[in-house]
Amino acid sequence: MPRLASFVTALGVIAGMMGVVGGDERPPSTHTVTIEGMRFQPDVLTVAPGDTIMWVNRDLVPHTATSKDGDFDSKEIQAGESWSYTIRAAGDFAYICAFHPTMTATLRVK
Repeated sequence: MPRLASFVTALGVIAGMMGVVGGDERPPSTHTVTIEGMRFQPDVLTVAPGDTIMWVNRDLVPHTATSKDGDFDSKEIQAGESWSYTIRAAGDFAYICAFHPTMTATLRVK
C-alpha cells in the first residue's frame, strides 16, 4: 500500500507541474471598452474566456455593442450608462454600433 500512495503522490506532483491541476488558471478579469468620440476604445481588445467586458458610453448619444455574428447585443446603451457581457467562447468577434455602423471593433478571445 505505501508504494501505491507514493505513486499517487508522484502523479499529483507531475500533474501540478504540467498545469493539469487547476494551479495555472487565473481568475476572470473585467475589461473596459470606452465609447467616446463615436468610436470604441480600444478598437481591438484581447481577453480570455470567462472574462467580463464592460462598455461605458461617454458620448452624448446612445450606442450599442452588437456582434456581427449575433453572439452578443447590448441593445441601447444610453449616454452615461454601461453594459457588461461575460464572454465564454474563444474566437474573434467583430462588433459594431447598430445605430452608427461605421463604429467597429473586435473582441479577441484566447
